[in-house]
Amino acid sequence: MNKTIITVVGRDTVGIIAKVCTYLADNEINILDISQTIIDGFFNMMMIVDTKASRKAHAEMADELKAIGEQMGVHVLCQKEEIFDSMHRI
Repeated sequence: MNKTIITVVGRDTVGIIAKVCTYLADNEINILDISQTIIDGFFNMMMIVDTKASRKAHAEMADELKAIGEQMGVHVLCQKEEIFDSMHRI
């Protein structure tokens, strides 16, 4: 399994989850876990996805999701699981 952590943060707007999930489905990226919350108009989502079946390189996927986020006015960040784990290890 090739796990990637995707975070989406910004002002809430219609279609954020739909656009991100459509991109993932179109690129054969499986959602393993998802959590989202809206606090005082700010949207926050964290996803763990499996990119094993995707033909996209990690950098290409990250750039494309970042561009989708910019179109919606939110920040999208993709990190490989091992990098995410290293950054958050105490």
